[in-house]
Amino acid sequence: MPIYEYKCTECDHQLEKLQKMSDDPLKECPECGKEALQKLISAVGFRLKGGGWYETDFKTGNKKNISKSDNKAKSSPKTEKSTASANSKSK
Repeated sequence: MPIYEYKCTECDHQLEKLQKMSDDPLKECPECGKEALQKLISAVGFRLKGGGWYETDFKTGNKKNISKSDNKAKSSPKTEKSTASANSKSK
C-alpha cells in the first residue's frame, strides 16, 4: 500500500497516510478540523538499483544462478581467442 502525503490549505498542517489505492482521498484536517486537505505529489520512497536484485527475488531453485553460468561459458572462448590472437601478433 502506498503512503500518501497531505497538506491542509487552511493551517498548513502536513501528514502522511498509508492507504489503499482504491481509498478515497482524505478531506478533513486532523489539526484544525476543516475539510481543506489536498493530496501532495511526492517522490517515490525507494529505488531499485544495483545489479542482480531481480535474479534472487523472482527466480527459484537452480534458475537463480543461470546468468552466472551463462557468463562463464560465454567469456571463456572470447578469452582464449583474445589470448591466441595477442600471442600471434607479438611474434
